[in-house]
Amino acid sequence: MKYKIFISGVQKELKAERRAVKDFIIGEVLLSEYFEVFLFEDVCAKSKSAKSVFLKEVRDSDIYIGIIGQQYGYVGQGGISSTEEEYREAKKLDKTILIYIKGENGANDKKRDIEVQRLIKEIGDVREGFVRKRFSDTVELTRLIHSSLIDFLKEEGIVGRGAFDERVCKDAKLSDIDEEKVRWFLRTAKASRKYPLKQDAPIKDVFVHLDLMKEGKLTNAAVLLFGKDPHKFFIQAEVKCLQFSGTEVRKPFVNYQVYSENLFEQIDKARAFVLDAVKFPVIQKVGSARFERVYEIPEFAIQEAIVNAVAHRNYNNTSGVQVMVFADRVEVWNSGSLPQELTVEDLKKPHTSFPANPYLANVLYLADYAQRAGSGTIEMMEQCKAQHTPEPEFVLVRNKEFRLILPKDIFTEDTLVRRGLIERQIKAVKYVKEKGRITNREYRQLTGLSDEGARKDLKNIIEKKVFKIKGKGRSISYVLIGN
Repeated sequence: MKYKIFISGVQKELKAERRAVKDFIIGEVLLSEYFEVFLFEDVCAKSKSAKSVFLKEVRDSDIYIGIIGQQYGYVGQGGISSTEEEYREAKKLDKTILIYIKGENGANDKKRDIEVQRLIKEIGDVREGFVRKRFSDTVELTRLIHSSLIDFLKEEGIVGRGAFDERVCKDAKLSDIDEEKVRWFLRTAKASRKYPLKQDAPIKDVFVHLDLMKEGKLTNAAVLLFGKDPHKFFIQAEVKCLQFSGTEVRKPFVNYQVYSENLFEQIDKARAFVLDAVKFPVIQKVGSARFERVYEIPEFAIQEAIVNAVAHRNYNNTSGVQVMVFADRVEVWNSGSLPQELTVEDLKKPHTSFPANPYLANVLYLADYAQRAGSGTIEMMEQCKAQHTPEPEFVLVRNKEFRLILPKDIFTEDTLVRRGLIERQIKAVKYVKEKGRITNREYRQLTGLSDEGARKDLKNIIEKKVFKIKGKGRSISYVLIGN
C-alpha cells in the first residue's frame, strides 16, 4: 500500500517548488516505496472542471502538502483561491496537513497578498496542530518534507518498529495456521538441528519458542512460514518462475508458474521448476555401479539462491521474487538491498550474516533450508567450482534489487556433440574444465595425434566456438570461451 500525497500551491509562482517536491519523493529510496504524489500538471481535466478534479484528489489523498508564497492566486466563484479551497477540504476531512511557507517571518510577510497574510495567520493557530515550517529554497523545502514524511511513517508504525518479519500480522488468527505444516517443521527441525520441542507441542508454545508471536498475536513471519493462505495477507508474497527458450526475456514462455503458498512450498516448487528446466547427464561414479544425476548447475546453488531471495527480500515492496531460466543461465531476482555492512564482493568470501528478516531466516535454518553465518554463498561458489561450472554472479541494481545469476555449463557432452565435436575433442574439453587450459603438446599426449593433426583439431574446436587462444608464440594455450 502507498499513501497518496496532494501538493497544493499557486500554479505559476510555485511551479518549480511543487515539481521539486514530487521529483524528490519519487526519487528517494524509502519515500518512493510508501508514497505516491499528485500534481495538477500531471492530469488533464477535459471533461470535468479543474476544481472538481482537484477536490476529488484531495479527498482521495492521505496527506495534504500546502506550499505558500507571496501570491494568493486566482479567486473563483466561491470567493477564495483554489489553494485555500483545497486546504479547507483537507482540513474538513481531517487529512494530515503539512504547510511550508516560502520566506522568513517578519517584514517579508507584510509584502505578501493580504489574503495570504490572513491564511498564514489562520494556519498558524496552534489549536490546529498542523506541521508549519518556513523554507528559503527547494533544497531546504525537500529536506523539511523528508523529515515530516519520515515522522508520518513512524507514527503509522511503518518505520522504526523493527524488521518486517517480527511485526504483528493484523487480523491473522491461529485458525489461519496450517497445523500439519507446523508438525512437519517439528519433525524436520528435530532430525536436522535437534530442535527441542516435541512433535505434539501446542502451536502457541511452538510459536512463542520461535518468537513468532507478540503479546499473543501472530507475527508476519508466522503467517508467511505456516499460513494456510499467506497470499491473503501479503499479496507480494509469491515466487514467479519463467522459462525462456533463448538467452533473452522474450515471449512466448516455455513455462510460467506463480507460487504463493507458505514459504517452504514456494521454495520447494521454485526449486523443482528450475531443476526440471535445467538439463542433466546421468553419469556412472568411478569404481561404482551407481549412477547419479549431475545438473548443469549444482542443486545446492539453485536451492541456496531461491532460499536467499525468499528469506532476505524486502517484503514492504510489492514486487515478488522472480526466477528466470534461460538457455545459458538461471537468474533469481528479489527486491531489497544488501545490509550496509556488506558489499557484493564480501559475498565471495567468509562474512557475517545480516539477515533482512532474521525470524524467517532462523526457522528456515532449523528446517535445514538455509545456512548459518553467511556460509551459503561461499558453499555455492565452491560447488560450482567443483562441478567446473562458472561462478555465481551477484548484482545489486540501484540499491533496490538484488540479482543472483547462475551461469550454466554450456559445454556439456551433449551440447558438444551437437556442435560437432568428436570423442577426442570432447576429451580435451573435459581436460580444460579440470586443468583450466591445454597446450598443443598436452593435446598430442592426450590423443596420440601428430603435431599437424593436433593443430587441425584445435583449430576446429576454435571454429566451433568452444576454445579460444590465450598467449603468444611458445606460450600459446587453449582455454574455454568465456574464461
